[in-house]
Amino acid sequence: MPSLEDEIKQLIIDVLQLEDITPADIESEAPLFVEGLGLDSIDALELGVAIQKRYGITLSANAEENRRHFESVRALANMIGENVKNERS
Repeated sequence: MPSLEDEIKQLIIDVLQLEDITPADIESEAPLFVEGLGLDSIDALELGVAIQKRYGITLSANAEENRRHFESVRALANMIGENVKNERS
């Protein structure tokens, strides 16, 4: 069973149609924006919608909080894991 980080990496590839990248090419701690994968605000919006649909998570309207969650794959995995855990409680 793939880890949550691996699931997120595959989701990024699928949603953003990154044809030349595999999950192994994406470092969990690498920045998703500017450096690292070099994603932009449109990519963030598409990825946010995909995460909401897949994991049933409502993202905050707080831009600073979202910026922190979308820093890296690891940060996204932590946010998703925490939200899923809280919903099950």
